[in-house]
Amino acid sequence: MLYRFRVIDKLPSPPTTATARGTLVHAVLERLFDLPAHERTIDAAVGLVPQEWDRLADEEPAMLDLLKEHDGRTDEWFAGAAGLLQTWFGLEDPTRLEPAERELYVETEIDGLVLRGYVDRLDVAPGGAMRVVDYKTGRSPSEHFEAKALFQMKFYALVLWRQRGVIPKRLQLVYLGNSEIVAYEPDEQDLLGTERKVKALWAAIERAASTGDWRPSPSRLCDWCDHRPLCPAWGGTPPPLPVDAAERAVDPTVTGDVEVDD
Repeated sequence: MLYRFRVIDKLPSPPTTATARGTLVHAVLERLFDLPAHERTIDAAVGLVPQEWDRLADEEPAMLDLLKEHDGRTDEWFAGAAGLLQTWFGLEDPTRLEPAERELYVETEIDGLVLRGYVDRLDVAPGGAMRVVDYKTGRSPSEHFEAKALFQMKFYALVLWRQRGVIPKRLQLVYLGNSEIVAYEPDEQDLLGTERKVKALWAAIERAASTGDWRPSPSRLCDWCDHRPLCPAWGGTPPPLPVDAAERAVDPTVTGDVEVDD
């Protein structure tokens, strides 16, 4: 149902203060590595906050409206971003890191299905071992939701494996909300299982497209869904299906930042 709302109905998901702060922190962490290693300090990172916010606001003016909710307390809002950056410096030392890629676009094709997404950071050791790093500005999930979070990382690992012929050595989720790193070392069986799951998901989408039977899958994540008022699982009524719904649904492209990054 969420796929339908996003891809077929093309319902917008307006930015929230939390997602805007996350976007800002990601942008600062990307730009920080433009500096020489010895200049990558917490003060330098915090100093990047205003200019990165201005750049993001120029690209998406709707983000400016978010600060109106803070009724003049913009310093407090920016301090929240600075606090997350401070947490990151306690988890990783940027003076000792030289990422091979930042905001790396990855894409591969498996049996006609295109898989793609953006990796926050890719580290490559001198021997060629790859570490896939993703920043999260929220808190780490409980053990009940950890597998769902790692699916995103296995998705990226699968794409990189098929693209480069090498399985990433380490997958690393960096949670700034509670200062925790969740790491995992995938193997071939993990990624083959992820490939089977992606194919099964796509088969389910194709069936829904042909039958018009789009089913919700309620979970705790519904609490953060913009489309909950329209979802039948919560008493809502979806909009009428567009006449070209089937064609929209089976555009054979799956992106790692549509569902698995939520």
